[in-house]
Amino acid sequence: MKAIVHVALKSGVLDPQGKAVADTLARMGYKEVEAARIGKVIELDIDDGLTSEAAEARVKEMCEKLLANTVIESYRVEFTA
Repeated sequence: MKAIVHVALKSGVLDPQGKAVADTLARMGYKEVEAARIGKVIELDIDDGLTSEAAEARVKEMCEKLLANTVIESYRVEFTA
């Protein structure tokens, strides 16, 4: 099974990298872009021996301890076969 973790800055947290991307896109002629936010995607291959509930609990623990800074970032997890 695969866990796909999407991590993004919480709303209200400044995103200087996203601002730089949006500004550059505007200078390149993409005036329709009003803003950009930068995040990250982490793909984890999970042992198929775990139940879906156990895998979900373990990945949540990984996110809370390492993969996301929950003070300024939010995350969501998708599981695929």
